[in-house]
Amino acid sequence: MKAITYHAYGTPTRLELVDAPEPKVGPSEVLIRVKAAGVNPVDWKLAAGFLGHVLEVRHPVIPGWDVAGIVEAVGPDTDDYAVGDEVYGYVRKEWVQLGTYAEFVAAPVRTLARKPRGLTFEQAAGLPLAGLTSYQAITRAGVGAGQTVVIHSAAGGTGSLGVQIAVALGARVIGTAGAHNHDYLRGLGAEPVLYGEGVADRIRALAPEGVDAGLDFYGEGGVELLQSVVREGGPVISIADNDAGSKGAKHIWARADTADLTALAELAESGRLTVNVEHALPLAEAAEAWELSARGRTRGKIVLTV
Repeated sequence: MKAITYHAYGTPTRLELVDAPEPKVGPSEVLIRVKAAGVNPVDWKLAAGFLGHVLEVRHPVIPGWDVAGIVEAVGPDTDDYAVGDEVYGYVRKEWVQLGTYAEFVAAPVRTLARKPRGLTFEQAAGLPLAGLTSYQAITRAGVGAGQTVVIHSAAGGTGSLGVQIAVALGARVIGTAGAHNHDYLRGLGAEPVLYGEGVADRIRALAPEGVDAGLDFYGEGGVELLQSVVREGGPVISIADNDAGSKGAKHIWARADTADLTALAELAESGRLTVNVEHALPLAEAAEAWELSARGRTRGKIVLTV
């Protein structure tokens, strides 16, 4: 099969399109013919060596955790899916090595759910990691109907999904973003406020009684900002600040969870959640996709088509 690989830590220029062995399919796994693979900042951060102290990485690496595709084969004692089923998932395994930037990937069924009807394969591939991250942050914060939540960095891939999920749960959402993204956020159901100096005052002007929860999808002072506007005792959760715990907030990583993936699919099928794919590039252009991701200015998601 064709796959993207890198053999050592470094920059996107180390990525190569190579011929690789088709993966073996073990018990409780399926072989997926990949139609699209989602690109996330964690992919190039892993390749740069930033997370080597946290995750086991075995070179050469086929990067990627997000996938949407069609079941090509099932492993021994695997009856969750059948050949031909359309699936999507967050294929994070015990170590980083055999990922989704390839024509085929072997995926444990615990990392998968049925692909949302009505989403393209490209849209579905952009949903798993960002969707699980935002969904699990929102549910762990206890966000529900009638509450006010601030999402810091609301127009990116994770933030835009978080806005839609919180709105679907009946919450009022205030989202920080650059001025060029304010109409986009209004279209998702959020009340936008401008980044930068004075942002806390602008949030307080919209919610003078305070807000119930804060979600930091940006880092770099996001936890402190949200703590200054959230009511005393209200939860602040960060996906971007590794030191959030020492500041009285929570830092979370997305967990592969079939039930949560299914919940996201149901939101998508009901029309309450969509995925904005800003860039869809062929597999061979993975390095360009990483460069786009690293610039941090993408509205929505970047995916690779296979």
